[in-house]
Amino acid sequence: MHFSDFVTQIKKFQTKPLGGLASQFKLAPALRKQYSEAVIQSKTPRKAAVLALFYPDVNHNTKFLLTERASYHGTHSAQISFPGGKVDVKDKNIEQTALRETDEEVGISPKNITLIRQLSDTYIPPSNFLVAPFLGYSTTPLQFVPNKEVASIIEVSLEDLLNDANLTEVPMHTSYMKNIEVPCFKLNDYTVWGATAMMLSEIKDLIK
Repeated sequence: MHFSDFVTQIKKFQTKPLGGLASQFKLAPALRKQYSEAVIQSKTPRKAAVLALFYPDVNHNTKFLLTERASYHGTHSAQISFPGGKVDVKDKNIEQTALRETDEEVGISPKNITLIRQLSDTYIPPSNFLVAPFLGYSTTPLQFVPNKEVASIIEVSLEDLLNDANLTEVPMHTSYMKNIEVPCFKLNDYTVWGATAMMLSEIKDLIK
């Protein structure tokens, strides 16, 4: 999609009803579907925020940013995600969390980002986080400066997200799931699953 076409649709993105769980659950692992809103609230989840950042490349095609997390001894080691993280006591609101974390992780200043809207909260059972995703954009091509938390920058074409041919299922083996088939996106040869895929599914439905 040409970036000018993306920009002309922003008002529609701001007012169109969100798909919520119906959109998210298209790409949700079976484990996640077992958690009702009441159960989630009973666990007093920690708060976090991420940013789905859209921008033009040098050819004016619409891209969005994903990152590959650095490897570490933790639940989300080496996974594909949006820039973001947990709320800091200094953050004025959850929006500032998303913008601050994006600046810290990939070097994009909040002054270069315009937020479009907040999307549906996404619960992550293994780490007990309730994540607020935000949709935002920048009007110019971006130069990313990743910090030590980011192993790789992944610049994805919006057209690839909208292409149903990039939806599939893969067997997944983690510390909390054993050989379970999970729905996912295949984007830039990366397997995108779990909470990030759920967020992308809602974004896909909103844009498509």
